[in-house]
Amino acid sequence: MDILDAYIMRPPSPQNILDIFEGEWSSRMPARSGLKTVPGPAGLFEDGRVIWAEQQMGGFQGRHILELGPLEGAHSHMFCDRGAASVTAIEANSRAFLKCLCMKEVLGMNRVAFKLGDFLAFLKEAIRRRDRYDLIFASGVLYHMENPLLLLHLMAQVSDRVFLWTHYYDHAILSAREDIGYKFSPLNYLDYDGMSYGYSLQDYDTALGWAGFCGGAAPTSKWLTRDGILSALTRFGLGNIQISFDAPDHVNGPAFALFAQRSPQSIP
Repeated sequence: MDILDAYIMRPPSPQNILDIFEGEWSSRMPARSGLKTVPGPAGLFEDGRVIWAEQQMGGFQGRHILELGPLEGAHSHMFCDRGAASVTAIEANSRAFLKCLCMKEVLGMNRVAFKLGDFLAFLKEAIRRRDRYDLIFASGVLYHMENPLLLLHLMAQVSDRVFLWTHYYDHAILSAREDIGYKFSPLNYLDYDGMSYGYSLQDYDTALGWAGFCGGAAPTSKWLTRDGILSALTRFGLGNIQISFDAPDHVNGPAFALFAQRSPQSIP
């Protein structure tokens, strides 16, 4: 690319901003915006998982939300639309972070603070400072982790309510999937906090070659089993669990959403 190609010689517009990352977008812009993100296949600005989480929580109005891995800011925008008092969104991928800033400028998300860095380090600092959030929203991040149990444990120390959407390892399902099954190791076991949890080592393979990749920071990650995720959350104090969006046949591997919280009697 010649440096002169970086100049935009059209009148300023929101579309010019989005076109900086043409070919890398995952989120499809809301139809009412009149704007386009390419390729933008995912309708994340109208995501039913956010609406379900809101229902489980009894509304986002006035709530302070910590979002892990905002990707491109679509869910952040939904939180604001539904009355959240503040959204703190932590993104480690620098290109995804810049896309979030583009989206913030285009859509005017004044109650969202996007921060660039590792959310594990952020959670550890939040624990040290005794910061609390009304909800931690973590969609599409757990299965990208090298130590997913550490993430679950840290989240449970920073909020009484956690939303997760994640893939999980199921040997029977994935061993029968010729398209993706080769990416997974046999079942292994990880010891954490005195307990043993089953997991499979997942290899990103050719996905690392796409400029729009926004997975983990290592070439592999650990996928916990479904039972392992549920038992870990219960052990860490978030044992009141509701499950939805159960998709064992998801194109990228079995997945589900859950809303986990402490006993409602103990939450203000």
